Amino acid sequence: GKYLSRQRREWNQAFRRDYELYLLLIPVIAFFVIFSYMPMYGLQIAFKDYTPAISIEAAPWVGLKHLERFLHSFYFDRVIRNTLMMSLYNLAIKIPAPIILALLFNEVRRKQTRVTLQVVSYSPYFVSTVVLASMVVMFLTPGSGFMNEILQLFGYPGQTSILSVPAAFKHIYVWSEVWQNIGWDSIIYTAAIAGVPQELYEVARLDGANKLKQIRYVTLPCILPTITILAIMAIGGVLNVGYEKVFLLQNTSNLEASEVISTYVYKAGLEQAQYSFASMVGL
Repeated sequence: GKYLSRQRREWNQAFRRDYELYLLLIPVIAFFVIFSYMPMYGLQIAFKDYTPAISIEAAPWVGLKHLERFLHSFYFDRVIRNTLMMSLYNLAIKIPAPIILALLFNEVRRKQTRVTLQVVSYSPYFVSTVVLASMVVMFLTPGSGFMNEILQLFGYPGQTSILSVPAAFKHIYVWSEVWQNIGWDSIIYTAAIAGVPQELYEVARLDGANKLKQIRYVTLPCILPTITILAIMAIGGVLNVGYEKVFLLQNTSNLEASEVISTYVYKAGLEQAQYSFASMVGL
């Protein structure tokens, strides 16, 4: 009892001393309550036959009916395969690419040049997904897209847009994603590299280490904790393939390679009004 009373007094003193900091938590808590916890109530429709004509409570329970339907559907293998392939491909490029870019920035000694290159690499991050998808479509349009013209030099037939080729879709999606985000993702690695003690580089140089060995034995070990944390966070979203860009780049020709969980949920739930089935697939 005395221990709990002392803890309560200490907490009250800390709250009165730093109440402004605790108030800053209110928007964060409100965000998660409104957009993460309250929607959990609606997840029960995944186990019901829900229609907008009745309330969620009145909808009959059907158990795992919608899950079984999805597992036995024609689209199950395609949707899961496309989602995993694009996610893993994206991770394989997205994790090392910003690290390499940050290491290259660190080797640019002239400050003005380094800042200019960093601004150029950051800029695509602020381009909206709709604009980016429109740019990709324009670049790959037969007859007018310069990327399509370049591909013709390597023997690709210019009459067909490469965006219509199913096998090319994942490459278009991943590399456009890397181009848009690599500069922004490199910021935290650039900051981590800036925190590496210069004395370690001096010792490495005295031992005869060249630039590559300094990167291998000094820079990378020092920023390894940052790399590990960001890699774990990236792997945690392995099934979250971005809906907007995939949907905007989809067409009837590449659908077999571009249909992922998020676009399938959109089509089943909003276009076909299968709310319970789409909720189960998303869940």
